[in-house]
Amino acid sequence: MATKPAGDDFLYYRVADRLEAMVTTGVLKTGDKLPSVRALSREQGISLSTAFKAYSALESKGLVEARPKSGYFVRFLPRKMAAIPRIQQHAPAPRDLTVDELIAAVYENMSEAGVVQLALAAPATELLPAAKLNKCLLGALRDSPTSCLHYENIQGNELLRRHLARTAFNWGGHYTTGDVVVTHGCMEALAFCLKAVTRPGDIVAIERPTYFGIFSLLKNLGLRALEVPSDPQTGPDLDYLRQALGQCRVAACLFVPNFNNPLGSLMPDTHKKALVDLLSEHDIPLVEDDIYGELYFGKIRPHTCKSFDSQGIVLYCSSLSKSLAPGYRIGWCLPGRYKAQVLQLKLTQCITSATPTQAAVARFCETGRLDLHLQNLRKALHTQCLRYLQSVVEFFPPEVRVTQPQGGYVLWMELPPGTDAYQLYRDARQHQISIAPGQIFSMDGQFSQFIRLGFGTPYGPHIEESLRTLGRLTGRLSK
Repeated sequence: MATKPAGDDFLYYRVADRLEAMVTTGVLKTGDKLPSVRALSREQGISLSTAFKAYSALESKGLVEARPKSGYFVRFLPRKMAAIPRIQQHAPAPRDLTVDELIAAVYENMSEAGVVQLALAAPATELLPAAKLNKCLLGALRDSPTSCLHYENIQGNELLRRHLARTAFNWGGHYTTGDVVVTHGCMEALAFCLKAVTRPGDIVAIERPTYFGIFSLLKNLGLRALEVPSDPQTGPDLDYLRQALGQCRVAACLFVPNFNNPLGSLMPDTHKKALVDLLSEHDIPLVEDDIYGELYFGKIRPHTCKSFDSQGIVLYCSSLSKSLAPGYRIGWCLPGRYKAQVLQLKLTQCITSATPTQAAVARFCETGRLDLHLQNLRKALHTQCLRYLQSVVEFFPPEVRVTQPQGGYVLWMELPPGTDAYQLYRDARQHQISIAPGQIFSMDGQFSQFIRLGFGTPYGPHIEESLRTLGRLTGRLSK
């Protein structure tokens, strides 16, 4: 559903939301003709301009289409979407990690010009407020007595930390400036938090599949991984984890409860609470990666595991890299009772984070622009997600299964039996298309029948043609 802003735009969002609900519940079916703009205006008591805006909003999501001289028609019915990918139950015992050369092969040309990057889980530059951030950066440099050449406070820019602490209110948290530690991106936050609660050789429970950077992080810290199978919709299998805790000594867990990468799964609040209760019972810390938490498509921001933490076992980590400025590398954590350890680690490894970018983002937040930007970004990503999903259904073999995420940046696709994801990756590269084969999201090269597609780039002719080509290549490999 669209986010409802205040002011004059409220009416057309309200009308668009009502029509969208009729489409998604099947009251309006694919091919049904909608009232004309003039009829909608008369029936709803709104202006012609407002009626047109409502249809335009639905058209941008791919829910309706305008046919010349005929009017508007329902285009998309969610119940015709592909099935959700299945869960791979097998998970190996804890073992030492190995670096998969496939990861390097997939991402060695990440910025290569002319390649359609469907392998990335990140926003396109055109979705980011570049001009406003530039203005804030220049203003920060101009107003700083040292032109931001000084070392920043080890814990981070105070004004920035104040705004980051306020974001916790959205998911039910109540924290102060003193609770926040700014880091160089989310990965550094994860590294500090893991080092604070583990020692080399310890076992850390992670999701399967999960972001490949977590494998490298664990290896660099000398840690072993216990992979917990995850459902594409609800996240980690808590029964599996509960049984594993009785069989081996787990030092910590590292999970991504909100819009996991690559599954896009969203743990229900009941599961989050159950996870925190289970780990509290065993006194096992949870490092929570909530980097995608603000990128929700629904009406309400999902809660975090930290929301249910009464014992102080959850070390919350997040970042603005996926939502505002990837290159600024602004991450942070709420390490709770482990704050002293985290600050000591930061002091010995990097002393402090970059001064100019912290000051610029603090200035951007101070103007009140962050909330508006996030509203616009969420709306754009929801629209793009729907358009990509429709193309998957239209262009790929009917046996393909695909997730229907409620937020984030990625689709997880199960290919037809016998299709090798890495071969599809290689074939797609010949057409200047980059995808992420499923093998890179587990330590043992499993998920060879899966791929991850990022929908961070606005849908357009080049994306449509790339997905059409990818679907055709998939069809060839599955024969």
